[in-house]
Parts: sequence; structure tokens; C-alpha cells
Amino acid sequence: MFTLSDFDFNLPPELIAQSALAERSASRLLEVDNRATPAALIDRRFSELPDLIGPGDLLVFNDTKVLKARFFGQKASGGRVEVLVERLSGATTALAQIRASKSPVEGSTIRLADAFDVTVGERVEPFYTLHFPAECLTLIEQFGRLPLPPYIEHDADAYDETRYQTVYAANPGAVAAPTAGLHFDDALFARLDARGVERATLTLHVGAGTFQPVRVENIAEHKMHSEWYDLPQSLADRIAAVKARGNRVIAVGTTSMRALEAAARDAAHAGRPLAGSQAETDIFITPGYEFRVVDRLVTNFHLPKSTLLMLVSAFAGMDTIRDAYRHAIEQRYRFFSYGDAMLLTRRDPN
Repeated sequence: MFTLSDFDFNLPPELIAQSALAERSASRLLEVDNRATPAALIDRRFSELPDLIGPGDLLVFNDTKVLKARFFGQKASGGRVEVLVERLSGATTALAQIRASKSPVEGSTIRLADAFDVTVGERVEPFYTLHFPAECLTLIEQFGRLPLPPYIEHDADAYDETRYQTVYAANPGAVAAPTAGLHFDDALFARLDARGVERATLTLHVGAGTFQPVRVENIAEHKMHSEWYDLPQSLADRIAAVKARGNRVIAVGTTSMRALEAAARDAAHAGRPLAGSQAETDIFITPGYEFRVVDRLVTNFHLPKSTLLMLVSAFAGMDTIRDAYRHAIEQRYRFFSYGDAMLLTRRDPN
């Protein structure tokens, strides 16, 4: 039985990347080759990634787009509030976190960005329903602010609005970026294409719960946040073809992995192969999980005691991840959303 303490580590604060590199693919890449024990840890540049992937392998990206979901505002009483839109629930309704000295009541109004009023609707724990006076997306993009992660200490600026989106972002709905994808640019895609590496996309709208700390020592008691995903049937068919010919499926980021594995788990429970689906998932991947789809994973370095650190530990092995993180700290890799990346290979239980 694993405990929260098993996933803790000491990270020097100066290794938390506060800004993105000017060139996306100039970040560092730690290749974790676990064909041997202990795993070999190879320091590379992210631009070397195409050389590490076989022709015919399939990279799966999450094409969600980060909303300008953060607002400051005032209640009718004059009290200040901070609002973080968690997800769109309709054309003119959204679920949101609200920080205020006193919780707003249903039917009250909040003035956002000194531009428009929203009406507070029913509580859907831990969120509030907000009714917008026009289409949410339009108002959010016009008046909202980009919600950077809590460990980035500056407010989002114009540079962040470009660099905290992937170059292939297409479907608005996330409040946090799928950060492994931030390392890819058009030049890298051209090299992957020339090598014969296949690419495909799914959508998982990353919620603010991705930063939610685990507060219980027994991790089995932790309840994951739920996120919406869309895995098209065309992708399910491509994955089947890739597997049939002996190639590998490579998830770009833990969000892609969560969608792929959630769809496969649900399909297995129904006694059928992976199929296209639109669904909510609260899948919680911890050591001992049996992976059904993903063979390799491109991922950034994650927070201590986080569910994402548990996920990569399940995928590559506890000892391997501990060694990799120790190495990354010693070699001064940059951590978290704007940081460097790893390339991991699945280690199946013996």
C-alpha cells in the first residue's frame, strides 16, 4: 500500500521554471531508457525527439485550448471576488470556482472585469453555476485573463498568452495547458513527418483540479476531479492498426494518457475493444495500474505528492522515477509547466 509520503521529494525553488523558453523545442529532454535495471538516464535536447521514435509509431496529442478563465470582480454588496471558470456547461452557462470573503448566494449578481454581470445559479460542489448575459466563450476571450499555474509567480502577459498554448490548440475549454505539448513547434513536426511518425489528436479539457493537492496519507482515499474528453472513433481505429503492426502508441502528456486509458478501461468493462467516446473521467492511475494503450509517454516533471507523479510512477516504475527526478535535480533541469521534459517507456509488472 502506497502512501502520500512515497511521492514526496525536495525541489530547490529556483528550479521551478517561471517563464517559457523563446524556442519551444530548445528545452531539455531526459530520456529514461528502462530496458535495463537500473534505467539509463540520457540527457538530451527536446529537438532530438524525432530520432528516438520509430517510423510508424503514433504520437497522440491533446488539442484542448486554454480559456482566459480568470476574472476579478465585485459582488453587488461591493465585496471583491476572484472567479476561475472551470468548464463551460452551456452556451451561456459555466461552472466556476469563486473566492470571496463570504460565499455568494443563488440569484445574486457579480460584476466581472468591470464589463458585464453574471448571475449566480445553483451550487454544484465544489463549483457555482454562473449565468452569462451572452455567449460564455465570447465574453471569456474578450475580458478574461489567462490562468497561469499557482507556482508561476507573475501575472499572465502577452508572451504567456502565446507560450501557454500549444501550437495545435483547437478546442477551447481548458483552464490549464497540456504542458508536454508546449515543446512542439512546426519545425519539429516537419522532422517527425519526414521520419514517418504518425500524429493524431484527442481532446481532454484540463480542469483546475489538476493542481488540487492530495490531502490524505492513504492515497486510495483520494477522490480525483472529473474532466471531459473526446476520443474520436477514427483515433480508436488508428490505435488498433498501430498495435496490430507492432508499433507503439506514445501519449504526449498525462492528459492524453488519461483520456486513452480511461476510454480503454471503460471499453474493457463493457467487454469490447477501444472505441470512440465522449465522456467524463475521474481515472486515478497509481502504481499497480494495468496500462492498456500507452507504450511511451512524453511528459514534464510534476509536483511533489501530486496525482501526476503517481501516474508516471505507475507507468515507468517507482524506483525509475525516483532516480530520474534525483538526476534531473542534480543536473538542474527546469521543472513544472514551463520546464523541461522526459521520455518514458512503460515498465510492465514482472
